[in-house]
Amino acid sequence: MKKTIVLPCLFVGLCCLMPLLTLAQTVQTRVVTLMGSRFDLTVSAKNEADAQAYIDTAVAEITRIEHLISEWIPATQVSEVNRNAGIKPVKVDRELFDLTRRAIAFSTMTNGAFDISFAAIDKVWKFDGSMTKTPSKRAVRRSVRRIGYQNIVLDSVAQTIFLKKKGMKIGFGATGKGYAADKTKALLQSKGIKAGIVNASGDMNAWGTQPDGTPWTVGITNPLDKTKVFAVFPLEDGAVVTSGTYEKFVVLDGKRYAHIIDPRTGYPASGVSSITVFADSAELANGLSTSIVVLGVSRGLELLAQHPGVSGIIVDDNGDIHHSKNIALDRVKH
Repeated sequence: MKKTIVLPCLFVGLCCLMPLLTLAQTVQTRVVTLMGSRFDLTVSAKNEADAQAYIDTAVAEITRIEHLISEWIPATQVSEVNRNAGIKPVKVDRELFDLTRRAIAFSTMTNGAFDISFAAIDKVWKFDGSMTKTPSKRAVRRSVRRIGYQNIVLDSVAQTIFLKKKGMKIGFGATGKGYAADKTKALLQSKGIKAGIVNASGDMNAWGTQPDGTPWTVGITNPLDKTKVFAVFPLEDGAVVTSGTYEKFVVLDGKRYAHIIDPRTGYPASGVSSITVFADSAELANGLSTSIVVLGVSRGLELLAQHPGVSGIIVDDNGDIHHSKNIALDRVKH
């Protein structure tokens, strides 16, 4: 019996990633916590020892990336950039420079619906059960005062990043795990691994097939009825990412406020319950999915249409399903 990875969910169960074994290949999966998130690392290799060794390589690569881009680890280059906001430019590795440049391109493309300087927001919205009333308009307005990708200065010759305002911060919570999935996949492929999945809490990049030649598959559920899969897709060599507002929210005065905040206004995004994006890279899919939650259904579909190699499925707050024109949505019959 074939297994299907089911989305949307924050955590994919280990059993979802265990396909059939054959004599030619063995599939090993390890669940680890990295970058503050759950990673399910699946590798197909000749034997268990080889597979586990390659998973060790994957863990080392993700750890390396975390110690480059985390804003929570004081010794990282991102932390150094943030400490010097409003003071001076900071020279960084080309890898971080290029990642930042691509994030700013997302910001420009979406007119700030995506913004890596969102890390500096004052957290006036609480989603831990402690908030009993909506924050004041003044508090919300002030919460975004240090956000603004336009105030990030990149010098490609000196290879420096400068945040013009004191108190600004950049962070890669919206694209970092996807980037780590992409880089880890590329590293394992360079070492001869023919098939596997890097699943960073739902930001996935897969390649190859199951040992019997059938593709990995991913199932999409409606977040308003998680017991039913409404569509199943093969995932042979590409990425899929789901973002949504369906699990973390607060209800105040009868209105539902989700945890994903529009960096331009400071108010929670509304209209999109979940968005699943298929693309060549998890970084791209991650950036687009985060943006679409903020942009809403109509503008989200327009954004998908600007990327011919990308497809997506949006479930709105009413549970209605919308999808890009380049995807065939073959509903699963129950």
